[in-house]
Amino acid sequence: VVAKKLSEYLNKEVKMAEDVIGESAKSICASLKDGEVAILENVRYHKEEEKNDPSFAKELASLADIFVNDAFGTAHRAHASTAGVADYLPAVAGFLIQKEIEIMGKALQNPERPFVAILGGAKVSDKIGVIENLIDKVDTLIIGGGMAYTFLKAKGYGVGTSICEEDKLDLAKSLMAKAEEKGVKLLLPVQNVVAKEFSADAESKVVPSDQIPDDWMGVDIGPETVKLFSDEIKKAKTVIWNGPMGVFEFPRFAEGTKAIAAAVSEVDGTTIIGGGDSAAAVEQLGFADKMTHISTGGGASLEFLEGKILPGIACLEDCDAKKKLAAGNWKMNKTPSEAYELALKMKEELADAKHEVVLCPPFTALSEVIKAVKGSNISVGAQNMHFKDEGAYTGEVSAKMLVDLGVKYVIIGHSERRQYFNETDETVNLKMIQALKYNLIPILCVGESLQEREDNVTFDLIRAQIKKAYKNISKEDAKKTVIAYEPIWAIGTGKTATSEQANEVCMDIRKTLGEIYDEATASQIRILYGGSVTKDCAKDLFSQSDIDGGLVGGASLKVEDFKIIANS
Repeated sequence: VVAKKLSEYLNKEVKMAEDVIGESAKSICASLKDGEVAILENVRYHKEEEKNDPSFAKELASLADIFVNDAFGTAHRAHASTAGVADYLPAVAGFLIQKEIEIMGKALQNPERPFVAILGGAKVSDKIGVIENLIDKVDTLIIGGGMAYTFLKAKGYGVGTSICEEDKLDLAKSLMAKAEEKGVKLLLPVQNVVAKEFSADAESKVVPSDQIPDDWMGVDIGPETVKLFSDEIKKAKTVIWNGPMGVFEFPRFAEGTKAIAAAVSEVDGTTIIGGGDSAAAVEQLGFADKMTHISTGGGASLEFLEGKILPGIACLEDCDAKKKLAAGNWKMNKTPSEAYELALKMKEELADAKHEVVLCPPFTALSEVIKAVKGSNISVGAQNMHFKDEGAYTGEVSAKMLVDLGVKYVIIGHSERRQYFNETDETVNLKMIQALKYNLIPILCVGESLQEREDNVTFDLIRAQIKKAYKNISKEDAKKTVIAYEPIWAIGTGKTATSEQANEVCMDIRKTLGEIYDEATASQIRILYGGSVTKDCAKDLFSQSDIDGGLVGGASLKVEDFKIIANS
């Protein structure tokens, strides 16, 4: 059926294989001429598909010369056909994935303001990560649907028999407090449609949110809530919407969702619909052509909104995972107020930076810098973290704390930590594992002293550091990491390894990663140079084959210098 339909669309025969990696598939693929098309049988018929079995992925890859992934809806799955084949073929994004990344990525990183996010659906637990990520980015967060009743109960309201996650009440309270602390307007329903029972023809009425009868359940937002939400939506310049406002499958209780769809359609700005019932409402009402983008991914768009790395995208060669990175390590410089002012200037000057930009201020200034760069293309990193979740570790901070602040990157194993604070290869490994557990991106530092370079042990030393740091780290997690080669003899001395010297070591680091994992994985891990990167040497360094950016010290405290580096 699929092959027949594709043939109609393409106006040419589409050949259909009877299997996936069997004789039929191999024979048909081998016989294809330029311009001809074939499709394989359903890959889900093989249990190896969902397990991302390397042998199965390799067999699948043997049928082609290049892998083009255009299925954004499955990009959150690390399966053989979505991610595994990229280990054996050049892998690139199709036009749809490119569009999804560009539109949603811009909305999250550099939105026009006011930026309003609308979240609905049944459970808070399904969207915890999305809420936490969006609170750091939006001006207004609107919560409707079944999940709103958990928030209403957390405020002390009775919610009758409405869907409510009792074990998430404290979380709801903390999210509301976090929104208030960050100056984000969090809107909940002020009026609801309630029903006697969960059925399409149930008796219903409209009541204020603080007057839901004990034996009634919320099934939709009421007219006053529609007005409150719609008025806020219409002020926006960027809107992201994911999830219905009520029991959308029952027509009587779909009115709130339809009204929100109408309000979003009137926005003079960017409007993004995150799939599912939100998309269905937009389509049914004929508003689809008035929206900037309707995402094709349900789970994928949710994970993208959470800020997670999607396996089906991370494996592609033309995605941001290989974009050059300029990371500024401010070390023990700048008070919180000074850091805030500097970050504001960076935000303005680096708005159109060629490379990805990360600022790593002292712990005391993290909140201020995060506040300063909110809504920009700049991410924030920490300079260190402990490998435990919590406990009696005076003066330390945990990955959990950093994530709660909104930190994305963390520097691990910096030479100064190794030299002055007894950091070892073993603690570096534990920190790497902990950072990845919390979806932080570790910037692993490795490098040699002047004496070690003169003793000709540079390569052996760094290979050992890499192997110990990546112990017990999976291939998929390894792809999320960054490495910074920092020749200790060049840090803060004004001395810089020549571009050739730096690239030679970075090339050997990549070779070592290939031995630990495979060449495809090694090619996806960004390797930075971190030894006295200046505005004068950055261009030459960044043009080298195996240098993917820089970990910048003193120059990252000077706006004009760092601007040059971030565009080199």
